Amino acid sequence: MRVSLQWIKDFVDVKASPVEIADRLTMAGLEIEGIERVDGDMVIEVEGMGHSGHTGNDMVFEVNVTPNRPDCLSILGIAREVAAAFQLPLKMPAADPGEGLTPSGISVEIADTDLCSRYAGRQISGVTVSESPKWMRDRLEKCGIRPINNIVDVTNYVLLELGHPLHAFDADKLAERKIRVARAGRDAAIMTLDGVERKPDENSLLIWDGSGPVAIAGVMGGEGSAVTATTRNIFLESAYFEPTSVRRTSKQLGLRSESSYRFERGTDIEFLETALNRASLLMKETGGGTIHHLVDVYLNRYQPVTVEVSYERVNRLLGTAIPGQDILGILGRLGIGTEDKGETFLVTPPAYLRDIRHTVDVVEEVARIYGFGNIPSRVPKTALSDGSTNPRETAISSVRESVRKSGFTEAVNYSFMNTADLDMLSIPADDERRKYISVKNPLRQEDGAMRTTLAPALIRNFMHNISRGVRDIRFFELSKVFIDEGGRLPSERLRLGGLFYRDRSPSIWRQDLPSFYFVKGALEALLDELRLKESSYVMSEETFLHPGKAADVLIRGARAGYVGELGPAIIEKLDLKISKPEVVVFELDLDMVLGMVSRAKTYSQIPRYPSVERDMAIILDDDITADDVLRYFSGYTSDLIESIELFDYYKGKNMPEGKKSLAFRVVYRAGDRTLTDEESFLPKHVPMLSKRAISLTSTCLCFIASEVAINDILGPSTLTTVLPVFPSRSSRTPAAPALYPKFTSKADDPPERTRCPGVTSLTSGMMYIPGTCIPVFFMNSTTSGSVLSLFSSCCLTYFPAPASFLWPKASTPADSSYSISPPASLSPSATMIIYVPAFTSERITRAK
Repeated sequence: MRVSLQWIKDFVDVKASPVEIADRLTMAGLEIEGIERVDGDMVIEVEGMGHSGHTGNDMVFEVNVTPNRPDCLSILGIAREVAAAFQLPLKMPAADPGEGLTPSGISVEIADTDLCSRYAGRQISGVTVSESPKWMRDRLEKCGIRPINNIVDVTNYVLLELGHPLHAFDADKLAERKIRVARAGRDAAIMTLDGVERKPDENSLLIWDGSGPVAIAGVMGGEGSAVTATTRNIFLESAYFEPTSVRRTSKQLGLRSESSYRFERGTDIEFLETALNRASLLMKETGGGTIHHLVDVYLNRYQPVTVEVSYERVNRLLGTAIPGQDILGILGRLGIGTEDKGETFLVTPPAYLRDIRHTVDVVEEVARIYGFGNIPSRVPKTALSDGSTNPRETAISSVRESVRKSGFTEAVNYSFMNTADLDMLSIPADDERRKYISVKNPLRQEDGAMRTTLAPALIRNFMHNISRGVRDIRFFELSKVFIDEGGRLPSERLRLGGLFYRDRSPSIWRQDLPSFYFVKGALEALLDELRLKESSYVMSEETFLHPGKAADVLIRGARAGYVGELGPAIIEKLDLKISKPEVVVFELDLDMVLGMVSRAKTYSQIPRYPSVERDMAIILDDDITADDVLRYFSGYTSDLIESIELFDYYKGKNMPEGKKSLAFRVVYRAGDRTLTDEESFLPKHVPMLSKRAISLTSTCLCFIASEVAINDILGPSTLTTVLPVFPSRSSRTPAAPALYPKFTSKADDPPERTRCPGVTSLTSGMMYIPGTCIPVFFMNSTTSGSVLSLFSSCCLTYFPAPASFLWPKASTPADSSYSISPPASLSPSATMIIYVPAFTSERITRAK
């Protein structure tokens, strides 16, 4: 913007040199890019900032005004800064049209008050359109404006002088002598002053008369109501238009003007009447005529924001010791209202300084007028931390590192989403992920909302890579989502999301592990690193995941997220050109997860004694999960059990319908000794499992009866049909160890038939297979049905046996075998039940 020094001196009597003025203005935030020495209509010299002194008629400053200073887009605004910097009084030009004015014959109506808060006007009748005075033409030309006639030149002159745009209509061309301010609507068109027909957007603001549009509000007037040499009556407009509306309209039409440049940045809604009066007086002075009464429609009045500021805080932020009265004086010279409150003061900014809303804004105004050069320079003092990091940030770093170690690469996406993605994922209408915040000025129309989930962006990343031939995709993102909870600001929640895809095409190296379990393992590794042991997985009901291949992640019983394959419907919508796509996604609520992480750390000595591992296989119903079984195990307290983990799954041949087999490994360890075989038997440390859930088989839990007394397992009140009995000493082989202390008395030679307490008598017997530790039970066929039913309902496995069993031993010749037959006291149709201890490595082979 070009500014004449002579014109500035109409407002402030400054005696400083142009270079000194330029320097002070630059230090106050208004960069002076150059100075021109002008003699009449001719530029004598373009002077750099390093020169001083002049002999020409006038000096013109080239001022670079930043977008946040619309108050300085005028001679008055620059003069106000000069007056404040040099502590000089500010003079204002005449702007009072007097009293007893004739009423105006033109009415004004504002239809869209959200785009126009105030519209004022004056009618000047009986004017003569002619050439402007030379002094006015000279000032306009120095500032880069071409003179036209006295009426138009006055509007441009006041625009430059006071910073408020005006527009002059030929009042006789206004149909029905009315002005209406309203949106364009559909199919509106107007011929502007530059002779081009323009079609504004339906939301653009126009000025209408009784028959059609006569101006584009804040941008340019229409040709139909323009002032010409024959004009005799003028209607002069002075209004306040919403900056965003003017900016949008100007950009849409590709039309910029001096008026739009100022309206876009915000004008002074309170000062527009002064500008209107000033222009009315100048029109009367240059063209004669009669000024009519003011027409003013002011609906949404300006309400200044009052800021309370502490004197101490101003000096503390600046590092100064400016007296309170000096602070108030600086603000007063800028036209900012103040009120002293003792330790604090109230600041009431004028309408041309709307950006003053906080204490720091007030401090900035004080600093630039006080002078940055007057603020003492000091070496900044910075408190050094002890090197420790924020625990939360440390935990977040651990999360990133853990996921990276699992092979994932971090992705960074914008925090926006397309709301159509929620429909693509079939997110229910009542889901909180539907509570999104719309963006008023989105970068793209497709990304018009703040995202509520990380999944859509990761899926777009996947589609971008898969379309370019990438066949191994492992992304994760750690970012925030935004949920509208009805407050002033949305709820910001930290999420960890990820996507995994691996090409399943034929390869020499087979990797049969389903992708779901790979991702689940990565999440388990993450939770282990955070020392969150109380995690579990249940079937997920997420609508966009594959049923049966998805799980909700529970931590201490609370849902923390999900993991699973994208469902077939989603895969079909994505139109993937790949066979058998297994696209696994996951998302965790990190705020919840990190809130459960304990800062306490415990340490234990490295074990000195070896561990003992015991494997067990369990046949159970298909609808029983491994997590159910592990919960049963974890419910049993033992000082010897170090860990329990699932290591095998089988379903297929030789497995009953609706059943599956899971194999678990139990690790025993004592901190003060090496365990004995008896201490490391699983049944001694694992409670009885649910009737419905588990039946026991193979060489696993079949040893329950051989290790623990049957009445201890089933209860003496339940078992009334079986009498476990040791054979007599004469029939016991030396190789058979005494594994059943609960079945015998403490005597060296136990009686032939020692009963368990509370168990009634029944003809039955038990013996050992020679050279093994396998107990054998015999019972009458008349009671075998009830016994087998009882055992089955209590999850014990039984084997109806033929007349003999073959038991090969690794330490005996290949042709050696032991034939076991029922005692003579039992009928030939007796049932034999065999329980095999878990520590026995041999297999039972049924004789052919």
